Amino acid sequence: MLFENIKKLVQYGLETGLIEAEDAIYTTNRLLELFEEAEYEEPQEEYSGIELEPVLKELLDEAHARGILKEDSIAYRDLFDTKIMGCLVPRPSEFQRKFWTLHEKDPREATDYFYKFSQDTDYIRRYRICKDMRWTVDSDYGSIDITINLSKPEKDPKAIAAAKQAKASGYPKCLLCKENEGYMGRVNHPARQNHRIVPVTIQGGAWGFQYSPYVYYNEHCIVFNGEHIPMKIDRAAFAKLFDFIKLFPHYFLGSNADLPIVGGSILSHDHFQGGNYEFAMARAAIEEQITIPGYEDVEAGILHWPLSVIRIRHRDSARLIELADYILGKWRAYTDEEAFIFAETDGEPHNTITPIARKKGEVYELDLTLRNNITTEEHPFGVYHPHADLHHIKKENIGLIEVMGLAVLPARLKDEMENLASAILSGEDIRADEQLSKHADWVEEFLPRHPNLNKENVHRILRQEIGQVFVKVLEDAGVFKCSPAGREAFRRFTAEL
Repeated sequence: MLFENIKKLVQYGLETGLIEAEDAIYTTNRLLELFEEAEYEEPQEEYSGIELEPVLKELLDEAHARGILKEDSIAYRDLFDTKIMGCLVPRPSEFQRKFWTLHEKDPREATDYFYKFSQDTDYIRRYRICKDMRWTVDSDYGSIDITINLSKPEKDPKAIAAAKQAKASGYPKCLLCKENEGYMGRVNHPARQNHRIVPVTIQGGAWGFQYSPYVYYNEHCIVFNGEHIPMKIDRAAFAKLFDFIKLFPHYFLGSNADLPIVGGSILSHDHFQGGNYEFAMARAAIEEQITIPGYEDVEAGILHWPLSVIRIRHRDSARLIELADYILGKWRAYTDEEAFIFAETDGEPHNTITPIARKKGEVYELDLTLRNNITTEEHPFGVYHPHADLHHIKKENIGLIEVMGLAVLPARLKDEMENLASAILSGEDIRADEQLSKHADWVEEFLPRHPNLNKENVHRILRQEIGQVFVKVLEDAGVFKCSPAGREAFRRFTAEL
């Protein structure tokens, strides 16, 4: 079956445009080398409409049978199938030439090509992404997106043990470094032979543009500094956002905050996230206009959103950069004890901003989400972080993606919700169940709202109630609450501008 699957994979490369007819023999020979096979007899049968996943599965099984794939586990299979796909991927220079040729015609054509390319190479694993659970829920703030992430494979025990014993490596320094392009990977670092990066110039520096392999939303991209330096929200960060938007005006681009708790998962490497997607936050309306002295020409207002957001708009991005820097400086130093906002405690700074930039027609738009990472004994994970009563659904940090209105929930919830539905329908004691007991208070709170709950609607009801929990998560993260007292406190801040 080896020869048949090699031919199928080469045909897949031809059908997707990863290789051309002139590359077929060369690609075949590279695959034969990978399988330590010196002979080849091309199968007579012709193949078309190749599905990648079953072909890769059979090739991985063959590699294990031949002793080439030493461990038959997800981690090791992922390393080897990426190596297989690397045989079909053009060199970075070829890929980049095609991307920029398309960009000269239309930036959207270039990103369409790159996004499809990233899926065709199996860098974005379509057959895993499709397993993610996605739905929307209505709220006072618009339609909120919910996803349970099932595309990241769980590490198997052998891989975990091997990772602990693996020699510490500083290459690449992290998952965002440019050195990942083409990297063979190891048990504690993903293989990237099928990974390509578009070089972009941002504020005169060398940056990279790539897609996230887990695509939480359409064309979920990452724009990262060519140097491994920490994230920082400052005037230059706002300017960098608009440099990218001018290259790709159909995309938005935003940044996680630069402090722990309210920041992203990789604070050690300066980067942004963007894509071709409209989040609920982008659709949110201004609930109160504000005028900032010296910037009367800039449209500004408080956004109707659970987190505390100032939206500013202007045709000239330079005006937005100037105003954003001014607001950031004011916010960094702002304390309002009545609202429990402290710029710092014991020398530790707490205030920062999560910014999101986009272009709408001829107008540039920048959302400035005010963040604060102070902790207390009552809220050790953060005062403006999901509170303890919501941790059964969402305990992780509220980063850029959540700020914009997309819940990225842990994979454990899939099985927990299945089991919870069964327990509710059968009238079992949820508190007596070790896995489900953490959901008991929540279930007791929402069940009275659904007297007609049955096996036909239980899953829909659970999804809707999960969505409402996420709305509360976002409200917890807001430094100025959506209440009369909270809005009055927000006005006290904007009056300082």
